Amino acid sequence: EIYTLSLHDALPISIHLVEEADGVAHVVLNRPESRNALNLAMCHRLSEVFARLDADDGIGAVLLRAAGPAFCAGADLKERQGRDEGWVRARRLAAFAAYDAVERCAKPVVALAHGAVVGSGGEIAMSCDFVVAADDATFRFPEPHWGTVGATQRLQRVVGKRRAKELLFTARTMPAAEAVAVGLVTRTVPAADLLATGADLAATIAGAPRLAMALTKQAVDLGAETDLAKGIRIEMAAIERCLADGGWRGGVEDFAKIGRAHV
Repeated sequence: EIYTLSLHDALPISIHLVEEADGVAHVVLNRPESRNALNLAMCHRLSEVFARLDADDGIGAVLLRAAGPAFCAGADLKERQGRDEGWVRARRLAAFAAYDAVERCAKPVVALAHGAVVGSGGEIAMSCDFVVAADDATFRFPEPHWGTVGATQRLQRVVGKRRAKELLFTARTMPAAEAVAVGLVTRTVPAADLLATGADLAATIAGAPRLAMALTKQAVDLGAETDLAKGIRIEMAAIERCLADGGWRGGVEDFAKIGRAHV
């Protein structure tokens, strides 16, 4: 089933949400005629879609991917023509809200990147838990060369301060293999295999106990913001919640049945 979250019926549907029976949701950027350039309607829809997914107990994993030849060609600068500074400021806040909605989703979110990933496209990808890229993917952060500022915070946290500066200052195109080397992408696959690889990963994630997976994501994210001692306390609190839930017993039973074969 495809759920469309169009703000106005007259507008093209820029985000598709496809929910599958196995607990995997596909969020599809769907402005291929504009190379999925991020506009205001897409910002709002991303926020709406991920709020919905966050509250859906039937979803265990999310794949964020794109239709057409590019993942996202950056912000749609055409929509800014004739606008004033107040509009542009509100538009940027809408983008930040969209990235935050993706990042804060309790479900694991995997980005499947292909083709050009530019500016805001990189922000969307970095808001996901990890990125799998087609071997034809390229990454570029040209915001200063467009007379604006962007990607200064997530990018440095992913690739480091000096490398982030180099990418932003030069606006050079980074190939997928280098994106793996610097930690922006976890791995690459042939472009023809990207969707199948993502589906397999999502099925594996969605097949795990939902509470344990959600708490694992939360513990990693919260632990990254503190020191090791406090991080261990965060993990222990998550363990206590799993113990209280009782679902851990099923994991022990499953291990007793098949786990030893993989030791």
